[in-house]
Amino acid sequence: MALVSINELPENILLELFTHVPARQLLLRCRPVCSLWRDLIDVVTLWKRKCVLEGFITEHWDQPVADWKIFYFLCSLRRNLLRNPCAEEDMGSWRIDSNGGDRWKVESLPGDHGMDFPDPKVKKYFVTSYSTCLKSQLVDLKAEGYWEELMDTFRPHIVVKDWFAARADCGCTYQIRVQLVSADYIVLASFEPPPVTVQQWNDATWTEVSHTFSDYPPGVRHILFQHGGKDTQFWAGWYGPRVTNSSIIISHKTSRNPAAATARPEPRQVQEDSARRPSPLRLHRPF
Repeated sequence: MALVSINELPENILLELFTHVPARQLLLRCRPVCSLWRDLIDVVTLWKRKCVLEGFITEHWDQPVADWKIFYFLCSLRRNLLRNPCAEEDMGSWRIDSNGGDRWKVESLPGDHGMDFPDPKVKKYFVTSYSTCLKSQLVDLKAEGYWEELMDTFRPHIVVKDWFAARADCGCTYQIRVQLVSADYIVLASFEPPPVTVQQWNDATWTEVSHTFSDYPPGVRHILFQHGGKDTQFWAGWYGPRVTNSSIIISHKTSRNPAAATARPEPRQVQEDSARRPSPLRLHRPF
């Protein structure tokens, strides 16, 4: 019996086979084999099928997608890039930048004079003291799977969220700073709103802070997330803002216009521009 080349199979059969091959293997191992495989692997239909197979979309998806291959990879990579966001590992994965007063502490919800968190899966929070407490994480995007061309050309939306609450019996001041930085740690975009002060005898409601970075300059390689605060009564113990459920998620949505190859701004210019244009703090209180 004569052997038959795989390339003699109908193209729809080859497409079906490719649908079940891991995406990175398709690009790194299969695509370079021959022009037929290259052309089939570049077909929109293949990546749309893979999105359906992985459950990223339904077969009736009707929203426009600029690049299905990029859409697939962004969906497959989508997750919270911050580690230990809900204090389940005590202070693990966080860098302590400032440890004032009686230092950072982890407590269980709802805590004294506190409220339950809107999501019952969140069980703990970080709490600050009577002098400034700040902690941070620096996310390495390449280490998390986001390669340079993806970030520079398509610039997917970067969605940052945080939650904070005060004790009902004590006022506090909460602050957050998120920066998109280059490989050599030049700030390319920043979200650093004015600190929020909650008055004493408040309702202790949890408040969500959110910000979306889009159309940022090419060159983003790291994301710095920092938050914290202190109480306003200067009481010994842990009466400052409580924070939990922080997240950095890179969305499947991309910038409207792919980035052109442009010169990177000078470090001083970038930092001064960021300082001149503070972003408003978007607060969302649960109903």
